[in-house]
Amino acid sequence: MIMKYIKKQNEPASLRQFRAIPGVSYDDYRDKDRLRQSLIEEQGFICCYCMQRIKLETMHLEHWKPRSLYPESQLDYRNLLAVCEGNEGKPHHLQHCDKRKGDKEITINPTHPKCEKLVKFRSNGEIFSEDDRINQELNNVLNLNIQTLVINRKNILDFAIRKLTAENRDGTWSKAVLKKELRKWESLGTDGKYEPFCRIVIFFLEKKLGKYS
Repeated sequence: MIMKYIKKQNEPASLRQFRAIPGVSYDDYRDKDRLRQSLIEEQGFICCYCMQRIKLETMHLEHWKPRSLYPESQLDYRNLLAVCEGNEGKPHHLQHCDKRKGDKEITINPTHPKCEKLVKFRSNGEIFSEDDRINQELNNVLNLNIQTLVINRKNILDFAIRKLTAENRDGTWSKAVLKKELRKWESLGTDGKYEPFCRIVIFFLEKKLGKYS
């Protein structure tokens, strides 16, 4: 979740068993409903790239390493992710996430424990990286600074700030208050879901906490 680290869980037994059959391909695998369920649950029901809410019935399956370039990884559960619809069917300049990415490779991997450190956010909702190559991929390959996504990220950040302000009317956010709020945004809800676009809020809270270091 660009980028919230995805800790891969156990793959569906049907995928493991199918992969053991010689000569099979991803297209031959029939238990994709079980695969979708596993992926969306381990991601907390948010897209691995843009972090918007995804639903089981409309999500897509994504190969981080493109199938056309890495056929040997097409059934590797570590290479499989859950993504949004990415404005499928709309003009190319409006598409994002895997629909925009296509068969291109990207540097940043949502399943890498350090992925979150490679991406930052501005208060206006823009996403960026200090690594030029990753920054280019965020903008041109994944198209994550499309206006609708920028607005949605800013809206969720503004909501979090309003909430903090309302709960702490003296105008001060103590270290304890910030840590408590950070835990909320980092954690799954009782419904097993992360808040959409949660990383921008986490980044903001971590930055505020950094002032106490």
